[in-house]
Amino acid sequence: MIKIYGMPTCPYCDYVHQQIIGREEEFEYINIGENIRNMGAFIRLRDNNPVFDHLKAIGDVGIPAFVFEDGRVSVDPADAGLIEYGSAAACSIQDHKSGRKGC
Repeated sequence: MIKIYGMPTCPYCDYVHQQIIGREEEFEYINIGENIRNMGAFIRLRDNNPVFDHLKAIGDVGIPAFVFEDGRVSVDPADAGLIEYGSAAACSIQDHKSGRKGC
C-alpha cells in the first residue's frame, strides 16, 4: 500500500486524492492537517529524507508525498501511477470537481 501525505487545502493533493477514491486497497491518504499525529509523522519524514532537501530550500512544503511499501519516498505522483495536477494529462481542479468526463 502506498501512503500519501497531503491536505485538502492543497490543490495538488486534492487532485491526487480524487484519483484514489475507491482504491483504498492500494493507497492510504493521510491528511496532515487532520491532527497533530499526522503532521508529526510527515514532519519527521520531511526532516529526515533527502528527497525533500530541494523543496525545503525553495520554501515548498513537499506535499503530496508518497511513501511506498519498500520505504522509498517520492514527491512525484507518476511514481505512484497517478497524474500530477498541471501536467498535460491533467484536468483543472474546477473541471474535476464539476464532473467533467475523463477527469
